[in-house]
Amino acid sequence: MARPFATQPAHRRPAATKLRGARGLAGWLFVIPALAFYAVFVLRPIALTFQYSMYEWNGIGPSTWVGVANYGKVFTDPDLFNSLINAFELIVFFSVIPVVLGLAIAATIRRIAASRLALVARTVLFLPQVIPLVAAGIAWSWLLASTGVINQLLRLVGLGGVTRAWLGDFATALPAVGMIGAWVLLGLCTLLLLAGMSKIDPALYEAARLDGAGAWREFASITVPSLRQEIAVCVTVTVTAALASFDIIYIATQGGPGNTTMVPGLQIFYLAFFERQVGTASALAVVLMVLVIACALPIQWFAKDANR
Repeated sequence: MARPFATQPAHRRPAATKLRGARGLAGWLFVIPALAFYAVFVLRPIALTFQYSMYEWNGIGPSTWVGVANYGKVFTDPDLFNSLINAFELIVFFSVIPVVLGLAIAATIRRIAASRLALVARTVLFLPQVIPLVAAGIAWSWLLASTGVINQLLRLVGLGGVTRAWLGDFATALPAVGMIGAWVLLGLCTLLLLAGMSKIDPALYEAARLDGAGAWREFASITVPSLRQEIAVCVTVTVTAALASFDIIYIATQGGPGNTTMVPGLQIFYLAFFERQVGTASALAVVLMVLVIACALPIQWFAKDANR
């Protein structure tokens, strides 16, 4: 006669259910403080910013409901809209240049990894990340001044005709600020990409060399495809830094000359604290947040698709 299946005693089932419930409750007790912190210091300010963007308010007196009029002003006022355009132009300097140069420099450092020069290069490249952005802005303001080191070197090599106040010229102020941002972010991108290269299987490079592949073919066919995750992180961080830039521009140019280097972060600061247009500043802040998310999400989707 077949032995019946053993069944768990009925009195043990409630105990197991209680144990699972206790574990779930303990998990929530660990999560709740973080959620509360996030709700108070992230979600609540975002909600208040969106609320303020619907009003015309000077920050002190009574407010007036204007609906989406402030958002219309963001896209119709030339000064506000141009600040968004300037932020997107800075992406070329803050993102494209550091990522492309970072790939080339990281690949070079990987080839000379056994030498002391590689360690020195890593230290020098990461140095801008240690320096406060305010100090970096001040230092570069001195370097790019009319009598700064950059112009002195140009005169020394016979290029005195191209010297100018790089941060005070309408044609060069934004590119000059962009180069400061590229210098700051280059080291971060290089080290992130270098860390990714250290995870690539050396056997792939050996097989490529046996097939007669040169350095460029190895770089294009093995290194870059293997670094899609790291490249996605670098692009996300640098694009966000470009769109949300504030420190360097405030110290170096304060948005000038004119509004040549005005960016949304600085414009929000001026609107809220100098012009007392809290509603317009809040609307621009919401638009900036949406633009950052709209730029970051496709990059993350691309990185996920690359891993499938």
